[in-house]
Amino acid sequence: MEQISNIEVVPCDSSHYLRPFRVHYSQNGTKKYWDFMRTHDSVSVLIFNTTAHCFILVKQFRPAVYMCEWERNKRKEKGPEEPADVHADPPPASAGVTYELCAGLVDKPHLSLEEIARQEVLEECGYDVPADKLRRITSYRSGVGVTGAKQTLFYVEVSDEDCVGDGGGQPQEGELIEVVKVPQHQALNFAYDESIPKSMGVIFSFMWFHNNMSPKFKISTSV
Repeated sequence: MEQISNIEVVPCDSSHYLRPFRVHYSQNGTKKYWDFMRTHDSVSVLIFNTTAHCFILVKQFRPAVYMCEWERNKRKEKGPEEPADVHADPPPASAGVTYELCAGLVDKPHLSLEEIARQEVLEECGYDVPADKLRRITSYRSGVGVTGAKQTLFYVEVSDEDCVGDGGGQPQEGELIEVVKVPQHQALNFAYDESIPKSMGVIFSFMWFHNNMSPKFKISTSV
């Protein structure tokens, strides 16, 4: 996962996932414009293993995170007015690795959100659970300044018996995913530890579990 090389930044003339637009509008009589990206909605799943009393997360390399870290570090070295030099030595690949909930794009119109979420749990984490076991927690807007896409968050309980594979995603689609287990009693420490790069979905879902599900399993997730 952490062997990144031959980095080249080029213009993005077309994409299967993103389409840039500029919208012009008037707000309270003032003319404005805003640049945004149109992209797919998505689902994410908080997975709790009731056998091991742990959460199942995924760990993967995110190029956008990596490039942000690279540019941020270069601006520290060269000053805020100087552009980052992409030809300078890049940071280690670990700078772009993040911990996230199991998730996927809503790009299959013939499937329900629950069925898409079920597929992601199987492909990314190796657990085979029926779609009707997934509990919808809520939905929210992600990336409101850039995309405005909607993400729907689910919760599902699994056991070791439900594990039918190693997960890891779809290699033919370029996915390289590592399955990570976070013990229940360490969840809030994990969520608030700023040294661990993670998505906001991890923090929110761990807090939701602590507030709603901890009494059921009689193990505190508090720090």
